[in-house]
Amino acid sequence: MYKYYCLNPISEVGLEKFTEDYVPAGSPDKADAILVRSAVMHEMEFSDSLKVIGRAGAGVNNIPLERCAEAGIVVFNTPGANANGVKELVIAGMLLASRDIIGGINWVQENEEDGNIAKDAEKAKKAFAGCELEGKKLGVIGLGAIGVLVANAAAHLGMDVYGYDPYVSVDSAWRLSRNIHHAKTVDEIYKECDYITVHVPAMESTKGMIDKDAISLMKEGAVVLNFARNVLIDEEAMVDALLSGKIKHYVTDFPTPEIVGVKGAIVIPHLGASTEESEDNCAKMAVKEIKNYLENGNIRNSVNYPDCDMGIRGDSTRITILHRNVPNMIGQFTKILAEDNMNIADMTNKSKGKYAYTMIDIDSPVTERAAEDLRKVKEVLRVRVIC
Repeated sequence: MYKYYCLNPISEVGLEKFTEDYVPAGSPDKADAILVRSAVMHEMEFSDSLKVIGRAGAGVNNIPLERCAEAGIVVFNTPGANANGVKELVIAGMLLASRDIIGGINWVQENEEDGNIAKDAEKAKKAFAGCELEGKKLGVIGLGAIGVLVANAAAHLGMDVYGYDPYVSVDSAWRLSRNIHHAKTVDEIYKECDYITVHVPAMESTKGMIDKDAISLMKEGAVVLNFARNVLIDEEAMVDALLSGKIKHYVTDFPTPEIVGVKGAIVIPHLGASTEESEDNCAKMAVKEIKNYLENGNIRNSVNYPDCDMGIRGDSTRITILHRNVPNMIGQFTKILAEDNMNIADMTNKSKGKYAYTMIDIDSPVTERAAEDLRKVKEVLRVRVIC
């Protein structure tokens, strides 16, 4: 019997995917698995029983990834599960920036008691006129799950779309419309495009990537959209660009004291993935990942350990070993099993940075002595025997 605990409200559509072998835990320190959305976990103490954390969403800056890795806790996220919700809001953001819809709506509300409002609106509407998206150039920086959907949708709207991603995956490349122009450098995006939208993860190499120098390359009156992470934008430089008119609009899903209220900033209260469908999809994907890991030892979409998959366990006993990525680990594991006369039916090993994962299928039961000997191997972080 496995126990799970939800740090945030998690969609029931997802939780219903747990079978009768899973029950809610009374507290996080009793759980085998934790599901989380936005709750900050950096100050949490993790019990020895905790094996996996499922983040129902993409961003994991609320989770101490390395501390989890050192404790042998696999952290999953759900890439792509909320992509459509974010894509639709990006398109809405472009429409809000191209036509003064917000200003027009505000004018109507301010004049709600005007008995002649229909006639007066005809005179007032020219103040809110804008431009169409068709024929404009859109630059998409980052062609992951969301970026590809945005690029394809914009192409269908008649926009001239440029995409930039030096690390685009094969899967994303297959899904990308052939009408997308492949920019060879990010500077090409900055120089050519009327609208620029950013869809890259927050890493040391991407933080502050839209800075004073990047903005200086952009067209006068360009529109920048950020539905990825607020740290990707140098907000001081962006405020200066808005006030000078260099940037017409900055559309962001991340309210901060620096940007709220600045002329030209269209600030949305982090609604990108806040749809019923996105929350359902993220919850279902997180539960699927947790179950596959606990029952079969398979890792898919982990952010702190390598992906590793040996399929359904079947009748074999499966040993899973989370360990540091150092030489001669496999030799030590096989030696211990051989000394206990255990035959290896199948085995795989994957690594990711400082950490590695080994899965071994055994034809016979695994003795407790062998399991303990594996746990004693230097650099081993956690051993599980699934039978």
